[in-house]
Amino acid sequence: MCIDFTNLNKACPKDFYPLPCLGRLVDGSAGHEVFDFMDASRGYHQIRVLPEEEEKTTFIIEYGLYCWIVMTFGLKNTGATYQQMVYTIFQTQIGRNMEIYVDDILVTSKMRSEHLENLRETFIRLRSSMLKLNPEKCSFDVTSGNFRVI
Repeated sequence: MCIDFTNLNKACPKDFYPLPCLGRLVDGSAGHEVFDFMDASRGYHQIRVLPEEEEKTTFIIEYGLYCWIVMTFGLKNTGATYQQMVYTIFQTQIGRNMEIYVDDILVTSKMRSEHLENLRETFIRLRSSMLKLNPEKCSFDVTSGNFRVI
């Protein structure tokens, strides 16, 4: 199923919340001993649409009239909204022991001795914000010796 949000997107003002600079993300992870790569499960779909805005996402199919209750692909500001959400959740960790690009989360530890505490802090924030991860796309306890981009 494909829903055309062209008219809704034309009516919505653009949210210019920026994506992070990839060069800064790479530089921010330099010099760390241990890494954890995590992927948010269906990231955009974890953001609830405001109830008073749901009717704007209405679509018709053979069996009736429906609307989205969570953010979906195709809406103009989905990416900016998601990026702003994760920056809000992890604001005290980003640049210290974490880097985030959209739904990809990188937890870093300069020393192995602080690694479990960095993970604990991350998981506490994930749980309190009810943000879910995709376990099939997560890698834990990766060292710089076996770090590679796939």
